[in-house]
Amino acid sequence: MLGSLPVRVLDDRYRAEALAILDADPVANVFVGSRVHAAGLDPRRLGAQMWGYLRDGRLTSLCYSGANLIPIAAGPEAVRAFAERAQAQGRRCSSIVGPVGAVGDLWEILAPYWGPPRAVRAVQPVMATSSVPEVPPDRAVRRVRMEEFDIVYPACVAMFTEEVGVSPNTGDGGVLYRARVAELIRDGRAFARIEDGRVMFKAEVGAVTPRACQVQGVWVPPDLRGRGLSVAGMSAVVGEALRAIAPTVSLYVNDYNTRARAAYRRVGFAEFGSFMSVLF
Repeated sequence: MLGSLPVRVLDDRYRAEALAILDADPVANVFVGSRVHAAGLDPRRLGAQMWGYLRDGRLTSLCYSGANLIPIAAGPEAVRAFAERAQAQGRRCSSIVGPVGAVGDLWEILAPYWGPPRAVRAVQPVMATSSVPEVPPDRAVRRVRMEEFDIVYPACVAMFTEEVGVSPNTGDGGVLYRARVAELIRDGRAFARIEDGRVMFKAEVGAVTPRACQVQGVWVPPDLRGRGLSVAGMSAVVGEALRAIAPTVSLYVNDYNTRARAAYRRVGFAEFGSFMSVLF
């Protein structure tokens, strides 16, 4: 019987328990937490399955199984159970993302069956701040308007392609990615400095819970880098996010991106742990 298995697909009967696990670490779990706070655990609304690991009848660990496979509060036993379920159903995700230890252990089990990956980002520092930046903000950075979609979208594609290694326009021609960018603009969570029809800096707040939000898609055109646009731009984004979106602002960044890490530290971010990503 499903009820006797240590891993099960959760529904809204487990919403309170799942949120308690997610909210115990609101910075690390902001992406999944934002989905569950907004949609609950019904797979049709969530757009993914939430697997739960039960020990002695109590929910102790989670694993978000959608476009990303994300283990949450998962110790060795839970990781192995999640890996067995993932192996049994076959790879349906485009990445495995989460805390270094859990993702590393999960990938060690799944690699013989799912490999080779397109890329492995072994260490990605998770950074956060709850303080208004001391660095002066770029007053030209503002929320993007919907009529500026065609100006901003190419910058979003350039950022995604540079970061992930493939264009978001492949496969479905960019239908899903365009919809996501449009959604962030409509929700007032896309920020940019635009001059003469050109994006000079951009960033989005991609995930939001009552306790934290996550900045993503930070980008400056290559020919404008090194001029301080990202520092002043991020100062503006963080200040507005703290004022109007959530009490803590977070992000994660590749460890080898020393310039970005230095910029984020200047804005007031500190490191709170590390993620690992396996990209397919």
